[in-house]
Amino acid sequence: MAHLLSDLKQLRKKYDLTQKELSNQSGVSQSLIAKIEAGIVEPSYSKALNLFQTLEGHQNKQETKAQEIMTKKVITINKNDCLELVITLMKKHNISQIPVIENAQVCGLITENVILEKTIASSGKINLIKAGQIMIDAPPIIPPLIGLRTILELLRDSSTVLVMEKGELKGIISKSNVLGAAK
Repeated sequence: MAHLLSDLKQLRKKYDLTQKELSNQSGVSQSLIAKIEAGIVEPSYSKALNLFQTLEGHQNKQETKAQEIMTKKVITINKNDCLELVITLMKKHNISQIPVIENAQVCGLITENVILEKTIASSGKINLIKAGQIMIDAPPIIPPLIGLRTILELLRDSSTVLVMEKGELKGIISKSNVLGAAK
């Protein structure tokens, strides 16, 4: 959270905090907060750090979590399922990627791009191809309470993120899930 001291008052008000509340939570005196907001004094590094870490904690509490935006019904396939089944499921459920499961664990991902590449390479003869033969590495896996900022960073390099809790697949997040949530 890179902010300037001049942002302090605006951030404090954004999280509906009085100077006294921010003082109690950060350990910085209310009079010092008032002087900082008025531009009269510059705090020590440690005082400024305490203030901004306290405000960052409020941001994290308000941040949208994975469990709020994930698609809860996750369509999965087995590593030994044929590619025809994968395509049928993708069409039926209007999805562009499917996690691959083996022994109740996510072991890979099949995307539309992977299918297209394999279909071209096999001259359209896909009836003998198994999911495990063409899957790519499993996408990032996160717990349900991870915040939107982290999810956005993960989606820069991955088409999807899986949400798991206690070894159980709880949901899937694609870029389309976060479009409405990124506020």
